[in-house]
Amino acid sequence: MSRDARWKTLLELLVERGRLDVEEAATELEVSAATIRRDFDQLAEQQMLVRTRGGAVVHGVSYELPLRYKTARHASEKQRIAKAVAELIAPGEAVGLTGGTTTTEVARALAVRGDLATGSPALTVVTNALNIANELAVRPQFKIVVTGGVARPQSYELVGPLADGVLGQITLDVAVLGVVAFDAAHGAAAHDEAEAAINRLLCERAERVVVAADSSKLGRRAFARICAAEAVDTLVTDASVSEDTVRRFAEAGVEVVAV
Repeated sequence: MSRDARWKTLLELLVERGRLDVEEAATELEVSAATIRRDFDQLAEQQMLVRTRGGAVVHGVSYELPLRYKTARHASEKQRIAKAVAELIAPGEAVGLTGGTTTTEVARALAVRGDLATGSPALTVVTNALNIANELAVRPQFKIVVTGGVARPQSYELVGPLADGVLGQITLDVAVLGVVAFDAAHGAAAHDEAEAAINRLLCERAERVVVAADSSKLGRRAFARICAAEAVDTLVTDASVSEDTVRRFAEAGVEVVAV
């Protein structure tokens, strides 16, 4: 396993558990304890974790794993979800994409759709995610609109009043939201309140709203609310979603597509 792969796995395990022991991590990653100690020391230097005697804990109480360190966990589910979301979008539409791993996969699925290979434009994509804009900018048939704002290093998303100004001047056919939590009672949510505010604006400017989220995000709550479940038209998730969860969202008026 490469160093980058180890670091990604270690950080995800820390987010899940809050604390990791050197010996425990060495066993799970099948490497030596000395290697894990070096990894912990180097990650601590980057302020990605806090070193403790015999292990490490997450850096701070409200910890959010930066996008660049997220592994492809639930990767196959996210790719299936992304393909299904992309199929909901018609040629020529104006699409808003928030940041996140799942919406990045949606952008990639749109980029390889044969019926979007030509057009003037084939699609208009509005995003506050720098990585998504970077990936799609090489597609001349796509019109890419990037909001202004200040970049969040955790998610590559632009936030703040400069982004508000752009979004206040446009209308969208569909907004595709990547979320960290989506619950029928509490709605869609993000870790960061500035990020949630931009996502909320995208929803308000759109004719329809699609949440793209694997089933691990469902039934969960997060700090910053984006919108109520009733504001979402369609949830695209994976086939592991429970029947009870589907029923709760249906009662809130959300169509659930499980792939």
